[in-house]
Amino acid sequence: MEKINNINHLQRSTKVKTVVITGANRGIGLELTRIFLSTGKYAVIAGCRNPEAATELTKLGEEDSNLEIKALDVTDQKSAETFAQSLEGKPVDVLINNAGIYVDKGKGVLDADFEAWEQTYLVNVISPFRMIKVLLDNLEASDQAKILTISSQMGSMSLPYSASHAYCSSKAAVNKGMQGVALELKPKGIAVAVAHPGWVQTDMGGTAADITPAESASGLYKVVEKFSLADTGSFYKWNGEIHPW
Repeated sequence: MEKINNINHLQRSTKVKTVVITGANRGIGLELTRIFLSTGKYAVIAGCRNPEAATELTKLGEEDSNLEIKALDVTDQKSAETFAQSLEGKPVDVLINNAGIYVDKGKGVLDADFEAWEQTYLVNVISPFRMIKVLLDNLEASDQAKILTISSQMGSMSLPYSASHAYCSSKAAVNKGMQGVALELKPKGIAVAVAHPGWVQTDMGGTAADITPAESASGLYKVVEKFSLADTGSFYKWNGEIHPW
């Protein structure tokens, strides 16, 4: 089979790039999908666990032919491989690892729920690496591929927290891991960054949060457009500022 790297890039549209967004059915993922589509510069491949139940995402797809909705459970290797196989031969210019969870129980040491810890790490830490691995050929086929993993300031060593240990440590882990991936993939021309999306009014952030999903996604879109291989390994805030590690 001819390698993806040998694809004739003239077969691609010179105007439209491809972005893959995980967890695209709600919250920040849905708004990112909406914003990328609105630019006219991107086709979006939106991954979510249950496309049949993704009502708003489906509506977007009915309105814009540049949106493809595909089943994807980022915690399941077979699901991730099936997703990747459906993109065989298609360059991916941007991968946004957006899928994440916050388990609101067993947040301290004395009441730790270790099953919840395992699930948190599976989604927040292991799954972004899984998606990079299964889509690496597609990313290498892009001229200037970028990977943005949605993290959190709660994973920053510079900001102390006394609870939510599973979530905080999962974000610290993915931050450090992506820093390493940035070094590993730099020779391949793939830029990697992580970003704090802000305290967002989602199911995870709650209604008292500072900003709306649309505000967060708008800022994150600008981060994607801004960073390059020269900035690989950076930790951004949603507004484009550099976040301390």
